[in-house]
Amino acid sequence: MSNKKIKRSVIFPIIMLIYLGAMAWIGRDRLARGEYLYYFGIIGISLLIIVLLYFSLRKKEQLRDRREQEQEQAQYGTYDSADSLDSPDSLDSPDSHDSPDSPDSPDSPDSLVVK
Repeated sequence: MSNKKIKRSVIFPIIMLIYLGAMAWIGRDRLARGEYLYYFGIIGISLLIIVLLYFSLRKKEQLRDRREQEQEQAQYGTYDSADSLDSPDSLDSPDSHDSPDSPDSPDSPDSLVVK
């Protein structure tokens, strides 16, 4: 026997289909009275909502799985990722800390003081 968990995107629509079947059985007297449009209209709209529910839940599960996979890769890293390598722009150059406004800079106004 498999330990595979049944997904929520499958369980909820199945429960809703069972509920729709029970409601259709209870409302069969409307069908017997000749209210075909009302009876089948309600069933059709309910089926459409159940199908939309299935696809929206499935999409949420796929997004959650993708997010979990990305978090797992970010936590453990991957060997084929170029993100772990330092780019030349991120390396500190000796000139990157010296700005004309810093007090240690030779061009700063404080360094031009005549003694």
